[in-house]
Amino acid sequence: MSNDIYTTQPSGGIDGTSFAAMSNTPDMSKPASPPFQQPNFPPPPYQPVYAQAPPPYQPPYQPVYMQAPPSPQRVGCFGYFLRGLAAVGIMLVCLFVLIIGGLFFLGAGIGALQTMSTDGTFKFDVQEKRLSEAYIEGNKEAEKKIAVITVEGVIGGELDGYIAKQIKQVQKDKHVVAVVLRIDSPGGTLSGSDYYHHLLTKMKNEKDVPVIVSMGSVAASGGYYLAVTGDEIYAEPTTITGSIGVIVSLFNGTELCKKIGVESTPITSGPLKAMGSFAKTMSEEERKIWQNLVDDSFGRFKEVIRDGRKFFSEHPETLDKLATGQIYTAKEATDNKLVDKIGFIDDALAAARDKAGVSERDSKVIRYKKTAGFLAAISEADASGSGNLLDSKTLSDKTTPKIYALCPYVIP
Repeated sequence: MSNDIYTTQPSGGIDGTSFAAMSNTPDMSKPASPPFQQPNFPPPPYQPVYAQAPPPYQPPYQPVYMQAPPSPQRVGCFGYFLRGLAAVGIMLVCLFVLIIGGLFFLGAGIGALQTMSTDGTFKFDVQEKRLSEAYIEGNKEAEKKIAVITVEGVIGGELDGYIAKQIKQVQKDKHVVAVVLRIDSPGGTLSGSDYYHHLLTKMKNEKDVPVIVSMGSVAASGGYYLAVTGDEIYAEPTTITGSIGVIVSLFNGTELCKKIGVESTPITSGPLKAMGSFAKTMSEEERKIWQNLVDDSFGRFKEVIRDGRKFFSEHPETLDKLATGQIYTAKEATDNKLVDKIGFIDDALAAARDKAGVSERDSKVIRYKKTAGFLAAISEADASGSGNLLDSKTLSDKTTPKIYALCPYVIP
């Protein structure tokens, strides 16, 4: 056997690869492969770019199940009642707001543009302020009227007040055939009582209608001052009347001023200019002046009674005995000729019909309301200044000495 078998180098492996390539020794006969290079990615942070959108769920995930809608809760009878009550309450509030708004604008339009005159025609006059009429009894369709003029509370004597408006409206109304003067007043200022007495007398003479007086619970002092304008005076069984006289309410606060360290130093044009001052002691001269003023006013009061009551015109000495400021019951007043009869307002209305020559079938009884609407109430409340103690008119009324034909228990 030849030795070439052992000396000949194998040419390669089974797949023909040279042993040189299979060994770690690089094959210098072939060019070397380029070294591995890292891909050039942008610096983080970055979002990987997918060739296509990812599947909607990536494991691990929780499957989504369709849930059944919650079953409605049962509402009991009480719940339905509360819901209904709430709905009704909301509707009532809305209805109330609509009604109030409608009445406000309706009253504003009617009150500002259109007022009815006493002869049944319409006048467009925003300056005219009339009182609305309220039906009391009788034939509602009748033209002839028996008007009830109401005098209530303390008499102040306002030129455009409720009492004056009633009297003037009766005077302009050609359908009024008789008047019932309803008095429930302890009196008031002498000047106010005298002014209303003047208006009543003027109305009575110009219209030539009967005036019947109906006294309420009290018709004293200034209230009686007005009552003597009537052709007949009716007093209820429990009426208090009389108190014929006048009073000036003055106060002496000098001792109080000394205690609190207040000294009054008025600068006047004359020695009597400050008479009646709260912080000044009244002198004898001042007292005589005030007394003369009261006596003069008292004389006017008795003159009015004599003019209105024929009995006292013929017997003035009887009036002097009664005019002491005393109050009288209805029976005492009737016995002393201050009152004609004891009776209620129904009796006074019957007497008014009888003197006017009308019956219940061909006449009606009306009275006058204080305000014609919502706006009128606001304007009157504002004009009166009521409720505002710092109002200039209120302060003047409370601090200025006045002569009152008034029962003393209501003097401010």
